[in-house]
Amino acid sequence: MMMMMMIMMMMMMMMMMVMVMMMMMMMMMMMMMMMMMMMMMMMMMMMMMMMMMMMMTMMMTTTMMMMMTMLMTTTTMMMMTMMMTTTMMMMMMMMMMMMMMMMMMMMMMMMTTTMMMTMMIMLRMIAHISTFYISSFSYRIL
Repeated sequence: MMMMMMIMMMMMMMMMMVMVMMMMMMMMMMMMMMMMMMMMMMMMMMMMMMMMMMMMTMMMTTTMMMMMTMLMTTTTMMMMTMMMTTTMMMMMMMMMMMMMMMMMMMMMMMMTTTMMMTMMIMLRMIAHISTFYISSFSYRIL
């Protein structure tokens, strides 16, 4: 787990250093991998939206990249569960409703989701509550 986290951090740092063009290319590659992994229509829609948003600003692109990296690690680490799919849907809806201003909140949610995956199914409700709490908290800070 710790090593995974460290690798993730390193990846993020490297990604922050690369140029926008490289980011876009890497993003597209990641998207392809994701699409191969998940055959759901909702997922594809999310990817499209991410692509569109990604082209807006550089900062947003970096955020997106981080999110995608987390997604990838999560997907490779553990199998797709019902919980994961539901959280993905939730996040997609959130993204549609509140776009730029909530980017940081989305990041928070991603982190919580990753932690949530490692928890037992028994603690699902608590995890969801914590996710919502963190998102609202970050929104308040903003």
